[in-house]
Amino acid sequence: MRLIILLFLCVCFIVVSATRFRLHPFLALLFAAIGFGLFSGMPLSLIVESVNDGFGSTIGYIGIIIVAGCVIGTFLEQSGGAYIMADKVLRLVGQKHVPLVMAIIGYIVSVPVFADSGFVILAPLNKALSKKAGISLAGSAVALGLGLICTHCLVPPTPGPIAAAGILSADIGLVILFGVLVSLFALAAGWLFATKFAARTYIDPDPDLNEEELEAKMKEAPSAGRAFTPIVLPIILIVIKSVSDFPTHPLGTGFACDLFGFIGEPVIALLIGILLAFRLPRKFDREMLSSTGWVGKALLSAAIIILITGAGGSFGMVLRNSGIADVIGSSLSNVQISIWLPFLLAAALKSAQGSSTVAMITAASIVAPLMAILGFDTDVEKALVVLSIGAGSMVVSHANDSIFWIITQLTNMKVNTGYKLHTLGTLVIGMTSILVIWVISMIIG
Repeated sequence: MRLIILLFLCVCFIVVSATRFRLHPFLALLFAAIGFGLFSGMPLSLIVESVNDGFGSTIGYIGIIIVAGCVIGTFLEQSGGAYIMADKVLRLVGQKHVPLVMAIIGYIVSVPVFADSGFVILAPLNKALSKKAGISLAGSAVALGLGLICTHCLVPPTPGPIAAAGILSADIGLVILFGVLVSLFALAAGWLFATKFAARTYIDPDPDLNEEELEAKMKEAPSAGRAFTPIVLPIILIVIKSVSDFPTHPLGTGFACDLFGFIGEPVIALLIGILLAFRLPRKFDREMLSSTGWVGKALLSAAIIILITGAGGSFGMVLRNSGIADVIGSSLSNVQISIWLPFLLAAALKSAQGSSTVAMITAASIVAPLMAILGFDTDVEKALVVLSIGAGSMVVSHANDSIFWIITQLTNMKVNTGYKLHTLGTLVIGMTSILVIWVISMIIG
């Protein structure tokens, strides 16, 4: 209980210091990480090691992806390509349906692509669509983020559900079948939350761009096909890699497999996207690639996001190494509440240490020896337990989760607004998911 109370106090410190006292989130997160380690009784050397390892591992995973995404986004914005894409999409779907479109795109993209990477890739398109439609960036950004999380936590071949299914010996086909069904309900709930609640908070998609400047950019913009390519091609390459990695080896095991495995890595795929983005300006100037040009501007934007995301990784690693997950896991493992137990266990682990994948793997490992005692014997029941864990791993995304900082920083969303919109949104889709799972278990049982 002491660790849980300490976690609550640290979260309060991050929110209050960053909003009321204007302390930069980077420092707020680092102070919270070190403070939690000190007051939880962690060895001093382990606190320092956790801060460094958490920062390094998070940046090692997402750092280059953020940089690449920001460079592509800057070229799309500065060349006018983003607004041409937005214009084409709006003509197809109408200005009222931007959040729905972004939710669906996020839902599809996150099957092969990690949710935080997907948001970075799609952020320029989302911002341009919102600006062109004249709507708040809050609604469309939250819709995109929640759409990404729905499949990230519920539908294989994303790593978390795959790992949980393996630990619990669940049938992957059934997990996919029920996962798609449950995630569609969660997607609908996330879209409604984004349009009915999040959209009420106005965030200007591009406060520095007025209507006259927008029209001027449109005249100098590249074609829609060229504008879409730096975003679409990396996603296609990442999807092909995911298909190539299937146990059945549909693309073989030779050179083609190695090639797609290389170019389909998110870092390589996005670097290819950067090269394609260099083709967007109608009048290319080498100054655009300099430290004072478009690339330099993108790197400055990326640096702030990377630092905050890395500090969030430090906070998460300190929590992980403090043993708070073991405390929560052992406490909840004795509670007999059927299909809700894996959900609560994963939710507690997610809220405590930030990573959905770690929460799923840890929760599955704790639940595995309890399956027979809880009466989960059939293949369908095992699949539903995997999904219950996935639903719990959505609840809730906050300051120790990298995607929280990516969404808030890429949308200029304040920290307290991030808790109000994104964090609450993950609670909505998580609760919707477990309720649907519970109903399915009642019908089948």
